[in-house]
Amino acid sequence: MNHPADITSLPESPVEERRRRMIRYSVTMLIRLICLAACFFVEGWWLLLPASGAVVLPYIAVVLANAGDGSAPRRVTRPGSIVRSRPEDRP
Repeated sequence: MNHPADITSLPESPVEERRRRMIRYSVTMLIRLICLAACFFVEGWWLLLPASGAVVLPYIAVVLANAGDGSAPRRVTRPGSIVRSRPEDRP
């Protein structure tokens, strides 16, 4: 028996997926920008923290932006053919 298509079984739309990935990438690159700015105000060995963040964060931003959302992939259910129903017998 075919079940009707369920809207919740559809995967995320490409537009929403792209938006989510861009927001994740932008937040990570904003943190990198803060690390770059902190390099001008930090002295001594503490300079290694924001400097390493500024160097490593571009890689992390790309990996996080391209990573999935972690949930199991949703399967799209294909609607079947039209099933005729018979009227119930009336007494």
